[in-house]
Amino acid sequence: MSKHFETEAIRTQTERSQFSEHSTPLYVTSSFVFDDAEEMRASFAEEKQRNLYSRFTNPNTTEFVDKIVKMEGAEAGYAFATGMSAIFTTFAALLSAGDHVVSCRSVFGSTHNMFTKYLPKWNIETSYFKVDEVDLLESLIKENTKILYIESPTNPGVDILDLELIGKICKKHNLIYVVDNCFATPYIQQPIKFGADLVIHSATKLIDGQGRVLGGVTVGKADLMREIYLFARNTGPAMSPFNAWVLSKSLETLSVRVEQHAKNAKKLAKFLEKSEHVKMVKYPFLKSHPQYKVAKKQMKLGGNIVAFEIKGGLEAGRKFLDNIKMCSLSANLGDTRTIVTHPSSTTHGRLSEEDRLEVGITNGLVRISVGLENITDIIADIKQALQSN
Repeated sequence: MSKHFETEAIRTQTERSQFSEHSTPLYVTSSFVFDDAEEMRASFAEEKQRNLYSRFTNPNTTEFVDKIVKMEGAEAGYAFATGMSAIFTTFAALLSAGDHVVSCRSVFGSTHNMFTKYLPKWNIETSYFKVDEVDLLESLIKENTKILYIESPTNPGVDILDLELIGKICKKHNLIYVVDNCFATPYIQQPIKFGADLVIHSATKLIDGQGRVLGGVTVGKADLMREIYLFARNTGPAMSPFNAWVLSKSLETLSVRVEQHAKNAKKLAKFLEKSEHVKMVKYPFLKSHPQYKVAKKQMKLGGNIVAFEIKGGLEAGRKFLDNIKMCSLSANLGDTRTIVTHPSSTTHGRLSEEDRLEVGITNGLVRISVGLENITDIIADIKQALQSN
């Protein structure tokens, strides 16, 4: 029987132990035992599917991955220690020296550094297209292009890419289509429905939702995930059982949390649109967003991230942050607590000013991860900080 999203998030679980527990217990063990030599041999030969060692699988990581697989409509998955380990391992497992990647230019700072600083060490090149240059995308594809990678919504500018359109291009050119779905979560959109082969999440963000643990996950086609699993099994970027246990429980409340996050974010975005201190506001479900129609087509909600530019540039942006009283100043996002970030001096601070401006990160750009506090209190804090400029 097909179950709804919320039900799968709660009722997908590992088999109960002999103690018949209602809630899945924490399996804090590095390894698992065998009844005899033959069982051990068959297990390591993968003739028998069972837990061997927690770097490979663990009941807690299995449960967490199974939930994400169902939520995203995928075939298989693997859980990682962090979001960046999920991204790096996915690329390292699937690429070889001489391969080529095409990516949207608007990506997380560490992902950009991976493309420009580390993958070139193995003779892997990356070509970028801007969010408003999708029509030029096909001209970047070469004979050795293997992966096309995007974020949508993007970090930190909250731009939207047409998942279906890019999916058709990937299918036409036989490319592996990888989507970072971190800002949306599987509750808001499922890129596989639009042609994605693999979907990546930093589970540290909205999936955890409470700023407690680190984690990452990649899900998608079984044959691709097999390569990723084998690479991860041998290189060791596995998620810990404790983090998997926390994240699996977090998924049980993902839908109700994201609904409220998005409700608060839209109200804050509308307030900022009317502020005399604000030059520009971007939120996917505002009609003023350049990709509003695309966002409405592929997203259930607008998410919890609001980006806006303060009049006055860098100095005004810093002053705004200094005057925040209730909201948190942090580089994280997706927490129950509202978080205010100045990308040009934090998450994207290692990029050159030219690189930042190329993706719309101006000196006055502020990213707000809207939390679950009462929206009146969130707006009041943002308002007083803006008026202090």
